[in-house]
Amino acid sequence: MCNMLSFSARYNYTKGKLIKYGKVQTLLQLSRHTSTQKDDEYQYIKKSKIPTMHFQPYLPRLSIPELKDTCKRYLNAQKPLLSHEKFAETSSYVTEFLTKDGTFLQNKLIKKNSKNRHTSYISEPWFDMYLRDRKPLPINYNPFLVFVPEDKSEYNIQLVKATNLIISSLRFMKSLKENILPPEVYHLNPKKSDTDLFHTTIRLLPPQLTWWIACVLFQAYPLDMSQYCNLFNTTRLPKLEKDEIYQNNTARHIIVMRKGHFYCFNVIDKNGLIYEPKTIATCMKTILEDDRPANKNSIGVLTTAERNLWANTRAHLSQIGNQELLEKIDSAVFTMILDDTYIGTDYNTLIRTYLHADGTNRWFDKSFSLIVTQDGYAGINFEHSWGDGVAVLRFFNDIKDDISKKPRFHPTDVYHLQKAAATDVKKLEFIVNDEIQSTINEQKEKYIKWMEQLSIDHIIYNEFGKDECKKYGVSPDAIMQLAFQLALYYQKNCVAPTYESCSTAAFKHGRTETIRSCTVETKTTCESIIRKNNALSKTALRQLIINCSEVHNKLTKEAAMGKGFDRHLFALKKIWEQTNIPKPAIFEDPAYDYINNNVLSTSTLSSSAVLFGGFGPVVNNGYGIGYMIQDRRLGAVVTSYNTHCDSNEYVKCLEQAFNNIYQILT
Repeated sequence: MCNMLSFSARYNYTKGKLIKYGKVQTLLQLSRHTSTQKDDEYQYIKKSKIPTMHFQPYLPRLSIPELKDTCKRYLNAQKPLLSHEKFAETSSYVTEFLTKDGTFLQNKLIKKNSKNRHTSYISEPWFDMYLRDRKPLPINYNPFLVFVPEDKSEYNIQLVKATNLIISSLRFMKSLKENILPPEVYHLNPKKSDTDLFHTTIRLLPPQLTWWIACVLFQAYPLDMSQYCNLFNTTRLPKLEKDEIYQNNTARHIIVMRKGHFYCFNVIDKNGLIYEPKTIATCMKTILEDDRPANKNSIGVLTTAERNLWANTRAHLSQIGNQELLEKIDSAVFTMILDDTYIGTDYNTLIRTYLHADGTNRWFDKSFSLIVTQDGYAGINFEHSWGDGVAVLRFFNDIKDDISKKPRFHPTDVYHLQKAAATDVKKLEFIVNDEIQSTINEQKEKYIKWMEQLSIDHIIYNEFGKDECKKYGVSPDAIMQLAFQLALYYQKNCVAPTYESCSTAAFKHGRTETIRSCTVETKTTCESIIRKNNALSKTALRQLIINCSEVHNKLTKEAAMGKGFDRHLFALKKIWEQTNIPKPAIFEDPAYDYINNNVLSTSTLSSSAVLFGGFGPVVNNGYGIGYMIQDRRLGAVVTSYNTHCDSNEYVKCLEQAFNNIYQILT
């Protein structure tokens, strides 16, 4: 990790170097800034030959699985979790469902799906599920990602880092909105398919043929990009019973938060051009130099509240004269958060900063917030209802690549900044009466107590990674999932319902499907590894791990093709809620509730740009595990509630699991 110098130390260091350049360098800097704004290369992060939404109208629809296949997969997932007696009982409920109510509900779902050919069968109920939930957004829903720091430490100066992130985000946004951002395509073999031939062929062919040609001839699979439009100018509005997703694409400003205060300035001019770097940096410098103390009446903490409480409080805020300010926040391109936190190398503090912080300098409703700490760590916290990790990770990777390879604002540029005009940066001053003040104080106290219940830890395992897994003929993801099961065995001597998120973005308006990675094979393998006086040879144990990998690969492929059982049963249950028939026994069965109480909730965040990523536990008695798989290392962020689980202990067990699996494989 690069040495994190203080802002002043870097400032003086850079100033000393700048003198060497003299007047010529100064003139070059000024010349560069004056010509930058109208330069097409500055305005767009990428200019693709293939339009961004080229494939979108012709993506295949997500098919509804056969009912008998869903029932079979559901029972397979229940096998390792239930006793023989309980499994026999659950099997009888499934058989009854398959022959009676299930067929009726399946037909209704198929009929409804045929009338909505513009979308997928899961899209509307999945949005509805998110927006109706009344739980607070932080920890429960909002995930985070942290960027790997820049190689040159001077580019991690808070002002420099924040300015470059703003510019690169705007460049991404403009490319997206003007349909020139390269479409998201999954290449099975990028060296053969991600070529000029591919791009030229696809651009010249009639659009209705391009999806088929891309898949069949190039083994390149276009992905759904319908969620990308919600990245910018978007927020989730709290409403009673069900929230709304709001968007205003005409807004040209961003919101900056610091010490609980809100600031606003335009980043796009009237002609739709991104302001030059020094203009944006000057506004940011003005905010960083504002010496006001922390805001004791921070409205941001209200976004940590239960949704109905926040909806009522927000309505009251509007009534007492804050509607225009709220609209400014809602419509902003995005939120940039400047934290005064100094992280150093305390990674658990880093994780807490990006997952939840104390709520006073956050606006969790925004589609995403960029967060930069005092010592230059940067990352994203994003609201989850509007979209999934595929869209956010693409944005994350692209802007990281941009700020590393083409930073538009440089440390030496700091010394050419003028003082911002009073009209350039607007301070948003909320009207706060006694009722609002009381709610803020109560929510602060409640949020702190909630955070204190959260146990957080992480592991970075450097002994092996993706490369060695492939060498031994096993799936790296299967190894991670086996390790999670084995760690739980070490800690609690049991298996538990396990959720692994899998994207179905290969289909129009696909969302996610669940990989049920706790299998009969993983249970058998865990029991064999931990058994004392193990009678199995190392070769036999290795074969058990290979078996786990093969089964896991099959489940992953099925899930990616929309052939899991979770979303299908979820949709059928939603259809039942709209009927007058008695609740089917399959949904009354305690085993159904149990398998959906995901003690291990996992999601992979693998990218060389990601330092850490994660989310909170989804159930009180479980773990939230965000994990990464890189070429030569494995890692995980683990969260839980300390009243039920111990993340620190689980991480120690996870390290033991990695060690034992590695020893068996080698």
